[in-house]
Amino acid sequence: MNRTVRVLLLITVAGLLPRTIASSAQETTSGWARFEFLFGDWVGEGGGQPGQGIGEFSFHPGLQNRILVRKSYAAYPPTKDRPASRHEDLTVVYKDSDSAPLRAIYFDNEGHVINYSITISPDRKTIEFVSDVLPSNPRFRLTYVKTGSDTLTLRFEIAPPGKPDSFSTYIEAKAKRK
Repeated sequence: MNRTVRVLLLITVAGLLPRTIASSAQETTSGWARFEFLFGDWVGEGGGQPGQGIGEFSFHPGLQNRILVRKSYAAYPPTKDRPASRHEDLTVVYKDSDSAPLRAIYFDNEGHVINYSITISPDRKTIEFVSDVLPSNPRFRLTYVKTGSDTLTLRFEIAPPGKPDSFSTYIEAKAKRK
């Protein structure tokens, strides 16, 4: 079989594979398979210091699998102490190189820009984003834990300036894949 026929056959067979199998192969080769349980669109609810809220977030590969993009919002109803509010953010997960640790950069509608290091548990059920230590600034930790095939919990914690490892929970939530 000549090279052109083999290439056409390969393209045809690849086109017949279910999208999840083809995507899985691409994600594995690009290193994002470890994030697979987070891929998709999620709806959640939870509470914490800002109050009881609802929200949604998504994790999707972008730029031909070079990055992961997380978009999120949380809505909080008014209370006697504050008006209703909506928090929106965007996070980009990236690798500087194949041998470099995973990093993320976060932006939100409140003007925050946060740089994170990422760790993934050996069983791939927990992914933790921890912000860099900066003098005189709080430190942040966002943890996702897979609890089922389409469910997870998340916890967002804050450590006060000068105490970078003294995290306390700010928000806890449960999410379900849409």
